[in-house]
Amino acid sequence: MILFLGTKPGKTSSQVLSDIPCPYCQINNTLTATSHSTYFHVFWISLFKISNFTEIRCSHCKKVYYEKEFTPAMQQQLKEQTKLPK
Repeated sequence: MILFLGTKPGKTSSQVLSDIPCPYCQINNTLTATSHSTYFHVFWISLFKISNFTEIRCSHCKKVYYEKEFTPAMQQQLKEQTKLPK
């Protein structure tokens, strides 16, 4: 019997962080948070999530911030936006 096991990327979601300046270039309203997830699959059917990470990119200076580099303001706004019903 042949089993097809592996990982595959899930859906990515993006959200704009408003009224937060980029720590590098100090321009407001240029930060976009993108969440990526990876799933384990059997026969291309997703079973469970393996990992999830978020990065924030500035559209002005193109700097990318990873989760360890988030400022408290970035973390707070991400928490608030995930609590809102969609």
